[in-house]
Amino acid sequence: MEGIIARRVIPSDNSCLFNAVGYVMDHDKTKAPELRQVIAATVASDPAKYSQAFLGKINEEYCAWILDSEKWGGAIELAILADYYEREIAAYDIQTTRCDLYGQDRKYAERVMLIYDGLHYDALVMSPFEGAPEEFDQTIFAVQKDRTIGAVESLALNFARDQQRKRSFTDTANFTLRCGVCQIGVVGQKEAVEHAQATGHVNFQEYR
Repeated sequence: MEGIIARRVIPSDNSCLFNAVGYVMDHDKTKAPELRQVIAATVASDPAKYSQAFLGKINEEYCAWILDSEKWGGAIELAILADYYEREIAAYDIQTTRCDLYGQDRKYAERVMLIYDGLHYDALVMSPFEGAPEEFDQTIFAVQKDRTIGAVESLALNFARDQQRKRSFTDTANFTLRCGVCQIGVVGQKEAVEHAQATGHVNFQEYR
């Protein structure tokens, strides 16, 4: 196996999770509207499984919420998309270098990889060489008998560790943000959420 692990940057438009999944599954960075529909349909079809306790919202409310292009996805959405595509989704967290694996209990035969910096998801791919065009990216990897993807797995973990060393992540407990609407400064995700709930402002920029 020749090549390097590369991070394919997905636009920061609140749909990065969906477009990152679209890229690793279908080489398409514009699938967010379609994948939001898939998630809403899945959740609506099984209100017993996708209850208020599970979603943190009433089922119908959640379905309307996830269809809003301004809303972010997370673990619930990744688990649903792993089942939709019948492939494992590995999400590497740069700050902790932890890998969260979705769909592993289903024993799917293939896996794709994402990388998460605390706020944003990008795609992780195998590229034949530094600077190779994206059409050469390998994004789907066979899961072996030991439930790993072989050497690619250690390369991906090393890549996440390297990003951590470079501090290529956002510490969401302690990062500083400025509200783009009223210019007030907040610290951490908790304060940002509280400010957003109080004012309806959701346009934050990180600053140091």
